[in-house]
Amino acid sequence: MIKKQKICIIGAGATGLITALTLSKLNLDIDLVMGNTKNNFKSIRTIAISEANYNFIKKLKIFNFSEREFWPCSEMKLYSQSKNSKFSKIFELKENETKKKKILYMFKNSTLIKNMTKKVKQTKSISIINDEVVSKIYSQKLLQKVKFKKKSNKYNLVIICTGNNSELVKKFFNDKPLQHSYEETSITTIVDHQKFSNNAARQIFLENGILALLPISNSKTSIVWSIKKKLYTKNENIIRNKIKFYTKDYLKNLKFKTKIEFKDLNFLIRKKYHKERALLFGDTLHSVHPLVGQGFNMTLRDLSILKKILTNRLNVGLDIGSEDILSEFSYRTKPRNFAYSMGIDLIKNSFSINNSYLINIRNNIVKNLSKNNFIKNSFFEIANKGFKF
Repeated sequence: MIKKQKICIIGAGATGLITALTLSKLNLDIDLVMGNTKNNFKSIRTIAISEANYNFIKKLKIFNFSEREFWPCSEMKLYSQSKNSKFSKIFELKENETKKKKILYMFKNSTLIKNMTKKVKQTKSISIINDEVVSKIYSQKLLQKVKFKKKSNKYNLVIICTGNNSELVKKFFNDKPLQHSYEETSITTIVDHQKFSNNAARQIFLENGILALLPISNSKTSIVWSIKKKLYTKNENIIRNKIKFYTKDYLKNLKFKTKIEFKDLNFLIRKKYHKERALLFGDTLHSVHPLVGQGFNMTLRDLSILKKILTNRLNVGLDIGSEDILSEFSYRTKPRNFAYSMGIDLIKNSFSINNSYLINIRNNIVKNLSKNNFIKNSFFEIANKGFKF
């Protein structure tokens, strides 16, 4: 009997869990290093995914896929703030302009984590390593060895999903990624409001940042406000009053039901994707501004490509951690991720200008784009499936 090849996935956030569940469909043994996951269960963050990625997750059969878990949005609307503090709509994308495909689906990060953790525990090919800290990764006898506090194991492939600030990555990968700070903080909360047909995702471009209204039910909306650090305050009463003021035309009888989360926003693209049977993955590879909600979508597209590559190699009995396989993954994903990340960064910068003359030019360009169905449908396809080259 041929011995199964073995993978170690380090990190049990959304990326690590869905990577483990996706690769569990292959003929592999998987060790998933969970670590401390308490913060993942408590987080009020929400995630947006495209129609194509929704269908990708659906095939994993983790959820019931009801609107309680994945809330469909059939419209995307962009607004710009004028001098009198009123908002003018500059762009609109509707479902019927994209062949009845949803613009996006919204869900709570904690809901995803809970469902996937439960599914992982039920999957025989996945072994969970709890509360272990990885102290070292190194090559030994054609395999990769992962050293924990009390033991060490050998693997054909190690996938690191620990995020872009991981000490493990800093120790193991000595490269210098392309990165910069946006000098912004993301303010996230979930609000209750008067019930209505809440199916439009809204982005409001303010003088002091970008405010996103992301529906998660007819009576609940996730608020994500990215604001310059020099302008923001941690005084939650001031933040709540500002949110009420900016959203008063869209959300009635607004009530805050959750805490407010704060997160610094940074841009990062890795130049090097792999080293000695170890592959970086998820936010460890690319971290982008949340204004277009594409971070997790990029990860899911990478995962789809990785699964196809490993499936093809397993079918012919090849070692899944070999240099040529990891190089193929890098070759197929790196150019797309670079172009996509730089595109998001360009959009972010175009909506962060403060010059009123340039703002008027930008708004007029965006309004003209909103009148062109071909361009809008092209934007939708790129957001839905990424670049195809």
